Amino acid sequence: MKKLDKFYIGGAWVAPVSGTPLAITNPANSEVVGQVILGDSRDVDAAVAAAKLAFDTFSKTNKEERIALLERLKAVFSSRLEEVAQAISTEMGAPISMAREQQAFCGVEHIEAFIAALKGQAEREILANGDTLLREPIGVCGLITPWNWPISQIALKVVPAFATGATCVLKPSEYAPLSAALFAEIVHEAGYPAGAFNLVFGDGQEVGSAMSRHRDIAMMSFTGSTRAGIAVSKDAADTVKRVTLELGGKSPNLVFADADLETRVAASVAHCFYNTGQSCNAPTRMLVERSVYDRVLEIAKMVAETQMVDDPAKPGDHIGPLFNQLQFDRVQTMIKMGIDEGARLLAGGTGKPEGLEKGCFVKPTVFADVTNEMRIAREEIFGPVLVIIPFDTEAEAIAIANDSDFGLAAYLQTGNVARAERVADALRAGTVTVNGQATNYGSPFGGYKQSGNGREGGIFGLEDYQELKVRSAIRV
Repeated sequence: MKKLDKFYIGGAWVAPVSGTPLAITNPANSEVVGQVILGDSRDVDAAVAAAKLAFDTFSKTNKEERIALLERLKAVFSSRLEEVAQAISTEMGAPISMAREQQAFCGVEHIEAFIAALKGQAEREILANGDTLLREPIGVCGLITPWNWPISQIALKVVPAFATGATCVLKPSEYAPLSAALFAEIVHEAGYPAGAFNLVFGDGQEVGSAMSRHRDIAMMSFTGSTRAGIAVSKDAADTVKRVTLELGGKSPNLVFADADLETRVAASVAHCFYNTGQSCNAPTRMLVERSVYDRVLEIAKMVAETQMVDDPAKPGDHIGPLFNQLQFDRVQTMIKMGIDEGARLLAGGTGKPEGLEKGCFVKPTVFADVTNEMRIAREEIFGPVLVIIPFDTEAEAIAIANDSDFGLAAYLQTGNVARAERVADALRAGTVTVNGQATNYGSPFGGYKQSGNGREGGIFGLEDYQELKVRSAIRV
């Protein structure tokens, strides 16, 4: 049993003021594997005070010093990758192979990308009008991260704070505390000054709100549901702090008749199921040109029915369970809703896969003959559930794709370069992936509409943690 009964504040592990316990449960077998203590506003006050004190000196470090610390962070993180992967697999059910190769290793990739971005960013420059532009750290940053990609989101928030000279208080998801505690150990081992990084466990209603309202926090960066992101924005409004949000999605995937159907449709369905569908940018809404609709349904059905689901502790390319019972119940409700709405169940359905009745496992599910007005086409399900919608023309496909409250990501499958450029330009989404060619680390990630504001990654990710100061020419 792992007991997380201390918070990392001011460079040391300290006992929290509060003492509310929460069980840490393995979603693969529902067994309790540990306990975390949840904090309250008093713990937030202590963490913010430590970060504020550290900012006085850490903000004055030069770029070379910060790059050296980031290089050390990368080295220590790399040396503990297996620990991080095991923690993620245990706490949220990522299959261990995927936890090693993606969930944990992406932390290294993010650090490297931010180092490159920092090296390439000028801290001061002369504008065309002769004035001097200075980029300075914004102050104390409040960071709230989710359970579904725990280390990826921690790295995308903590690392740019470190890179710019800002200090921070992290509230990771209370459901994924094991990997966050390891990250705090890694930061300590890397030699960051006391107070530059602080970790407080807690829930959104208590700790998250206390951070968002805190007058000594200069900016909030939040990743999670749109509902919770709205709450962060409202809480932050009274102190007029900067707020960046990476929220939900219902990403369209446009499949045209001239695409390599056998390859691209199979890969698209597998991508939807990846991480058990628990990714905000998953391609969960497949729009298919009607002339190839029946063939696409055949491929999608085959992929879903052959998608392996198994214990996350086993190596392999299977998918694991949903991360907890609450999420399992929600996905079951949404699958039943799709059936009730009149969508055709092509594969999967309610209930658990045979032989996996103990944990939070679900059947990979595909719905056909969906309309964009159905709730399963408009709401983020956050499970391995794909909905398929037919279209007749390119213009109709674009209209359906953009008819969404979200705009985080979009996907496009076509063998026509001109169409790829034309359609990608028309899609209202922060990222467009064409024929499976993923974007690279260091590119900005974020969304349109209710998918959030601000961008994470690369130089654009640094800018959210910086203030701009303009100084006139000095003449004496």
